[in-house]
Amino acid sequence: MFGEQAKKAFADLNLPYSAVAIKFCYNKPEGYEQYEGVDVFCRFARIVQDENRCFYTTVDNDKCMGKCVLGMKPFDAGHACGLTGDMREIYRSASQNALLYHRGTFLQPGTCNYVLFAPVALCRFEPDLILCVADTDSCGLLLRATSYISGDLWESKCAYVMGCSWTYTYPYVSGKVNHLFTGMHLGMKMLGVYPAGLHIISIPFQKIDEVVTALTEMRKVPIGARPEDKEDPTEADALKARIDELGADPTLPKNYDIC
Repeated sequence: MFGEQAKKAFADLNLPYSAVAIKFCYNKPEGYEQYEGVDVFCRFARIVQDENRCFYTTVDNDKCMGKCVLGMKPFDAGHACGLTGDMREIYRSASQNALLYHRGTFLQPGTCNYVLFAPVALCRFEPDLILCVADTDSCGLLLRATSYISGDLWESKCAYVMGCSWTYTYPYVSGKVNHLFTGMHLGMKMLGVYPAGLHIISIPFQKIDEVVTALTEMRKVPIGARPEDKEDPTEADALKARIDELGADPTLPKNYDIC
């Protein structure tokens, strides 16, 4: 259950923008207000971060491709055939652009009618997704947390366009953490949603508990990589010597107990 431990784990990251909890809803979220106005879907999380408030959106609030990616509205054939990518010279021809509509991950039509957003600190629901915008150090820590328990490899799956698919629906459907880079995706770059050079990490519900546990348990900087290890390498050198000793002789005892 998403609770105070999870909220603290994300707060302790000291991200440049607060983490955002997101839920894809079939029914209207009770106790929340609808966002007033119309904007592009990729900007809603930034609005949550800037204004520190909760709201939900519908197809009427979204003026870009998000409503199609979420299954709220069919893709326009002119987009799906790749015409836009061809005429705007984003791709060599329409064929390359059209592949996105076969390779992308979208929600089943009619299954998501509302998208609920909240700052993690104010979240009262079980998120389908946690969206984090981080500098490189914080991104490294978060990605370590995704593999600390499971051993999962880090993956980044994205394209130059349709960033909402790779940020929101792909991780939700696949169950895989995904990360993108600000300044490298057309829509967000054109709109200046975030400064270039940051990382967007999307953590789906299948991985949230694991990431929270890892952030709570794991050493934030491994022994040997800490700043103090350069000034006084005694502990790091002793640990390396023990590792070398154990590695050279499998008959030496090692404590495997966890309690």
